[in-house]
Amino acid sequence: MTQTNTFDPQGWTPERLGSLMGKTYLITGANSGAGFQATRTLLSKGAKVIMLNRNTQKSILAITNLKQEFGDKAEVSFISMDLAILDSVREAATQVLDTTKQIDALICNGAIAQVAKQEITQDGFESQLGVNHFGHFLLCGMLFDRIETSQGRIVVVGSNAYKMGLKKIQFNDLNFDQKYTAWDSYAQSKLAQMMFAYQLQDRIKAAGKNTKVFVCHPGASRTNLLMDTASTFNKVLWSLLSRIIAQSAQKGAWPEVMCATQDGLAQKRLYGPTKRADTVGPVGECSLDNVALNQDMANQLWALSEEKTALTWSF
Repeated sequence: MTQTNTFDPQGWTPERLGSLMGKTYLITGANSGAGFQATRTLLSKGAKVIMLNRNTQKSILAITNLKQEFGDKAEVSFISMDLAILDSVREAATQVLDTTKQIDALICNGAIAQVAKQEITQDGFESQLGVNHFGHFLLCGMLFDRIETSQGRIVVVGSNAYKMGLKKIQFNDLNFDQKYTAWDSYAQSKLAQMMFAYQLQDRIKAAGKNTKVFVCHPGASRTNLLMDTASTFNKVLWSLLSRIIAQSAQKGAWPEVMCATQDGLAQKRLYGPTKRADTVGPVGECSLDNVALNQDMANQLWALSEEKTALTWSF
């Protein structure tokens, strides 16, 4: 699918945002990087933000910093959730449902990347697939009815890696037991996320529901995404390259904020930076590789995801 620029040459920026008073946004992995910057932008417009984070200490520090910037009345809080552990996701989703009557958007931002050596979650998943896809699949499914009642949105933060690597879901060896590589496993996890999102769009439409699902990517942004998981070589390489080729984490957050708030966005699209092979630059509509829209693979992934998470979506 070819690229189309639906905004002016400057692309989408937070200057387009009006007041978000009365709106509630949930963001996974929001205590640093693009998730933290998205939280900042939404709070600056008066929104309420609930962060779903794994690290309690970092979350408390993030909230302290945000309240210092926006004042004690800033409506920002966090719920402890580890996307790598399905029971943790279930507990967090239950807590959200017990305490949050309205969800204007769930932003699936949290991710891990380039895990140097194969790691398996306690639920039996290759760690990147477990965190990036299965954890979010379960979270979205448990919160869907509340989002639907709110006439809200689901925003899936993908990556250009989806069209790299093997360009398929390796159903015969999901965990890469036969030959693990940090890149191929990461690429599979991001492809799975995006396939899920586009398949969810189709299922929502078929069921006559109102929830909107949008897919974006942050481009090349200076975040700490690789610092906890990548090999030493990749960490050093990225720390050098990021100074030259990457944009700020703040700009990297713009696509997910846009997808959570902007009216008139289209389905079956990918939004993000549009220059230098969609790595930096004005935010708009990016090219979308048809691999993300493969219906046979997406249907198989959906059935597998329901089985692995013990969650059957009811539309």
